[in-house]
Amino acid sequence: MITTDFVAGSPCWLDLGAPDVKAAAEFYRSVFGWEYQPMSPDSDDYGAFRLNGKTVAGLGKLTEEGARPAWMIYFCVPDADAATETVRQSGGMVRVPPMDAGGEGRMAQFTDPQGGQFAVWQPGSTKGVDAVDDTGTLSWTELYTTDMAGAKEFYGNLFGWRTQDVDLPGGGGTYALITPAGQPDERMHGGMMQLPAEHLELTGGKPYWHPVFGSADCDATVEKVQAGGGRVQMGPEDAPDVGRLAVCVDPAGADFVVLTPAPGPQG
Repeated sequence: MITTDFVAGSPCWLDLGAPDVKAAAEFYRSVFGWEYQPMSPDSDDYGAFRLNGKTVAGLGKLTEEGARPAWMIYFCVPDADAATETVRQSGGMVRVPPMDAGGEGRMAQFTDPQGGQFAVWQPGSTKGVDAVDDTGTLSWTELYTTDMAGAKEFYGNLFGWRTQDVDLPGGGGTYALITPAGQPDERMHGGMMQLPAEHLELTGGKPYWHPVFGSADCDATVEKVQAGGGRVQMGPEDAPDVGRLAVCVDPAGADFVVLTPAPGPQG
């Protein structure tokens, strides 16, 4: 599970790069009930999604040349500059070098050696999002990669992640569960799965990360996605011991997963 104590290597922030901020804000309001609050009253270039008064994600205008609309996941690090050097030494690419965010923290954005984009956040006054692991909030992170072994080595070197392989049902391959360094299994925060490039249509064959958002009713949320102009890539379907999930794409092309978790053990 994801928590808000944000130990090193755990996801702590996420934001959406969208070509039309107002349209994206309206779509996610209709799907999850999020309210968009600009950081500056004079500009809609960046702001926060809030749910029940708590910040759950960020939203900004897509500015990078040639970039696709997508969710960016930030992982907590004690030193963004040191993380940047490790990325370089490990064969990754620095897309946005370390920069201060007005005392709130220090961030940098990278591309892993296989092509997956992600970011790091060194906390300042802002540790990360206010709410996770609940309906309408970040509940899991997932990497689709063309080279699982290479991804494990890169991220393990960078964050110290511990991975545990499980077999997917129906002979669907292997899924690697991710746990922050030194943390118990119940602190797993994500997974990675190897897929052939032809199955990664959204990115033209490149690996990518996406967020999983909790839902009280996956099917009802999927209906809202479709009513708002989004589409469904997969599902809704039941995943044993995981829950009911669907892979969705917003109207601009950014992907995310909706998950209604399976009931936990009664006790």
